[in-house]
Amino acid sequence: MKQTLPILGLLMLVAALTWAFVDRLSEGDSTASAKNSESPPVPVMVGPVERGPITLRRTFSGTLEASAEFVAAPKIGGRLQRLGVDLGDTVQRGQIIAWLDDAELVQAVHQAEAELAVAKANFTEAENGFEIAERYMQRAEKLSQDGVTSDSQLDEARAQLLASEARVAVRKASITRAEAALESVRIRRSYASVQADWVEGNDERIVARRLVDEGGMVSPNSALFSIVDLDPLVAVLEVPERDYAHLAIGLRATLTTDGHPGRVFDGQVARIAPVFRSSTRQARVELLVPNADLALKPGMFVRATLELERIEETLIIPFDAPTKRAGVMGVFVLDPAGEVVHWRPVETGVRDGERVQVHGEDLGTMVVTLGQELCDEGARVRVAHSGSTDESSAAPSPSDPR
Repeated sequence: MKQTLPILGLLMLVAALTWAFVDRLSEGDSTASAKNSESPPVPVMVGPVERGPITLRRTFSGTLEASAEFVAAPKIGGRLQRLGVDLGDTVQRGQIIAWLDDAELVQAVHQAEAELAVAKANFTEAENGFEIAERYMQRAEKLSQDGVTSDSQLDEARAQLLASEARVAVRKASITRAEAALESVRIRRSYASVQADWVEGNDERIVARRLVDEGGMVSPNSALFSIVDLDPLVAVLEVPERDYAHLAIGLRATLTTDGHPGRVFDGQVARIAPVFRSSTRQARVELLVPNADLALKPGMFVRATLELERIEETLIIPFDAPTKRAGVMGVFVLDPAGEVVHWRPVETGVRDGERVQVHGEDLGTMVVTLGQELCDEGARVRVAHSGSTDESSAAPSPSDPR
């Protein structure tokens, strides 16, 4: 029994030492595990938080049209004898641009002139007859006063005078009628010369289309030429409902076209349709585009950028910064030390290219623009500069002993 006690004590001491060793090993494993579980910094890119003005811009596609078009057409029918202009020619206001065969009209003028001459001769004859009848009346009155002639002879003389006076009036009216007929024929003859007589706009325009050939028969009011005004032009856009409320007459715009790459043209809103197309839910908007050098042409496709709204003072961040977490829009803000990011909810507003307006609090000076999907609240980060990669940072330098 006395020998058993020392052996039992020895066993208990070994067990205690073994337990202490196992506990030390367990503590070391948990420390290593904790160290291994710590995540490495997330590589991110950041952008600045700014305060200043921002402009809401929208770009719409459209087509250029002539600001005014005059369709030259004859007022009478006939054979087209000669054309005075052709496609692309410049036309002055009032210029004669086509002639119809007017041989019959010239003859009609001669006939009307002859009828006027006959009417004037008849008038002269009637005037002479009136003078004779007037003298006869004067003699009859004198003889009647002397008792030489009877009352019936006096009445006859008076009737002749009245008849002569009536004939003078009729012949005078015939002259007026003949003069009107001659003027009408002359006007009709003038219609054989087709004029470019537009009313408003510039005095100079350009022939856009020629629709007839010389020698052909044309009817009254059939189109001969389309003559257009190219300065200014009209850019026709289709604007959706979301942007319609921002439109206003006089709003400035910049236009570009594939026909003149790198060149920007100015314009402004001139007309806004008061209704939307039921098929597209878009409204027609017309811009006036100055075109002094005639570089732009009707039918060209253009892209027009309109400044719909300008906010003078607001908070602005890069457009790539906002992201969503649990359905909430926000940004990750970089702390002053540049090592940790924090989540801040925001509301976005006007966008201008790669910049966007935001409403939020405590946004600091820098926000994450790339790598947000790997970030959470309080995450450690490593800010990567544009053009840097993990491989380049990990690669040894020439002096590195590695």
